[in-house]
Amino acid sequence: MPRSNFSRLSLCAAIGALAITAFQVAPLRAAEDAVIIPAPAADVQASDGIQTAVVAGGCFWGVQGVFQHTAGVVNAVSGYAGGSKATADYTMVSTGATGHAESVEIKYDPKKISYGKILQIFFSVAHDPTQLNRQGPDSGTQYRSAIFTASDEQKKVAEAYIAQLNAAKIFRKPIVTKVGPLEAFYPAEAYHQDYLTLHPNQPYIAYNDIPKVENLKKIFADNYIEKPTLVSSAKVTN
Repeated sequence: MPRSNFSRLSLCAAIGALAITAFQVAPLRAAEDAVIIPAPAADVQASDGIQTAVVAGGCFWGVQGVFQHTAGVVNAVSGYAGGSKATADYTMVSTGATGHAESVEIKYDPKKISYGKILQIFFSVAHDPTQLNRQGPDSGTQYRSAIFTASDEQKKVAEAYIAQLNAAKIFRKPIVTKVGPLEAFYPAEAYHQDYLTLHPNQPYIAYNDIPKVENLKKIFADNYIEKPTLVSSAKVTN
């Protein structure tokens, strides 16, 4: 459902009514089921210092929430990637005409979590990589599945991992995730940050995103942390 005429905040009310009805006849479940997948055969070589990964997989609220509950992540920021600075604005991005994707910039400690593990979580529980330009109730190019790479090594690992998963036929359909260079990342407006934590009972979050965090806890127990690392309290923001 495009958001060119009204915001996701308005959409939540409509989804909420449908979700409440659904809850009465079925247990809560993620809009996109998690898939248990193997780790990547190749990974980025560990190095000193905080590293950056940028991914896009539908609404950034849920993707940010997943990585805020991931050990080794020191900051996860919702924002925009793929377009220009002039159009890095929620209202403009929502038209689907800016080239931007709703994205999450993940700052992580490579001594605690690897780039490959971040991709494994991204493909497994954070979104469905086989959906083209949509996730759950949201559709449009701004919701595409994408990996914006910060180095040639990240690019090689991401492309090799997609080929690995496709060859093994882990998913029912081919992965459509696009891999491309990170030109720039622009943080989203303040009210989008830490949204899952601040609004856990909002119907959109409860139905589409909370189950992703629960799947992280279940499938990646060794990488899960109960207390999220929030943008409002992160020590590393650069």
